[in-house]
Amino acid sequence: MNEHSPSHIKETVMPLGACEPSEEQKDGAEIADTTCARAPIGLLAELTHRCPLQCPYCSNPVELERANTELTTEEWQSVMRQAAELGILQIHLSGGEPTARRDVVDIIKAASECGLYTNLITAAVLLKREQLEKLKEAGLDHVQISIQDTDARPENADRIGGYKGGSAKKKVVAGWVRELGLPLTINAPIHRHNVDNVAGIINYAVELGADRVEIAHVQYYAWALMNRASLMPTREQFNESAKIVEKAREDLKGIIVIDSVVPDYYAKYPKPCMGGWGRGIINITPSGRVLPCHASESITGLDFDNIRDKPLAEIWLNGDAFQKYRGTDWMKEPCRTCPRHEIDFGGCRCQAFALTGDAANTDPACSLSPLHEQWAKVADVESHNASPEFVYRRPGGASRKPGMQKSPATSEA
Repeated sequence: MNEHSPSHIKETVMPLGACEPSEEQKDGAEIADTTCARAPIGLLAELTHRCPLQCPYCSNPVELERANTELTTEEWQSVMRQAAELGILQIHLSGGEPTARRDVVDIIKAASECGLYTNLITAAVLLKREQLEKLKEAGLDHVQISIQDTDARPENADRIGGYKGGSAKKKVVAGWVRELGLPLTINAPIHRHNVDNVAGIINYAVELGADRVEIAHVQYYAWALMNRASLMPTREQFNESAKIVEKAREDLKGIIVIDSVVPDYYAKYPKPCMGGWGRGIINITPSGRVLPCHASESITGLDFDNIRDKPLAEIWLNGDAFQKYRGTDWMKEPCRTCPRHEIDFGGCRCQAFALTGDAANTDPACSLSPLHEQWAKVADVESHNASPEFVYRRPGGASRKPGMQKSPATSEA
């Protein structure tokens, strides 16, 4: 799944030494204590790339990591201890579908014992009530559930996710989350097949008792880039959805927090990619590759360290991939002398690479990019053409047919 980075990762300066290091971690911990004045606040832990959904906008790499390469329970527990020692406060457990791992309770327990805030990012369709109760007992702090549309349009939701009965199960699980007293975020990836129902999605999140809803327009890299022509909304649809979000923020103030991610192709300036490359976020893949952001493997030529080979603190401070676009010295014009270069950091490096072939170029989402008009035209043309069929993300290869997976029971059994 891994649809979007968690919205409640916020940049701040964090203290070190939250958890006593093991012998194997002391070298990395010492580096952190003496050098790392600014620790990353969040770690996105992709426990597995296995997922029952087939979402056409999936942000995971085109080539998924196989189950037999995944970190073991003990290795993920070591990651949690190292993260706490580095000064990280938030662990966001994602995938794929993190609950596809039978040891997710043990991993969350290890994180909780180190004082880490734990957020489960889930499609929810595999969860059972008993498992959710065990996750809470282990120390789970927050649940984020992705939806593809509302329960008023379950056929559309199930078609988008390629999973029959998924919409109904998500509603059941959201109810369990609130019954257990856990905070709930609803994440709604937005595109041309549900952009007409943004108001309905916000109201549905309120109905589910969510504390926060993310109206997250799809970002077009990795698998989603293959489906851009199917998913791109028109500029007019985006503008209307933005008006709806702003009105809902005013009307629902104090009831629900509404986050919004705009589609890059219709932006004037790019989003500040991860708050700056290698500045506040660490991502670890199922096999232990440590990344500056969840899509950075799409940039060819970067060398990524593995947590099996080096301590987390050493990778964070000195890893080649983290250093490559950290700061601003790497920037070309017009970014180098732009007054916004420490505001948006030139935009997304992965998108710059995907659209221009050079990750050091200005993100074409920026109006100052020489390619901005060209790529805005692409969005305009594709969004007004008839939508091609989805290229669904299926185990064993792509498919242009939904091939609905069978839904689990929506009861507690």
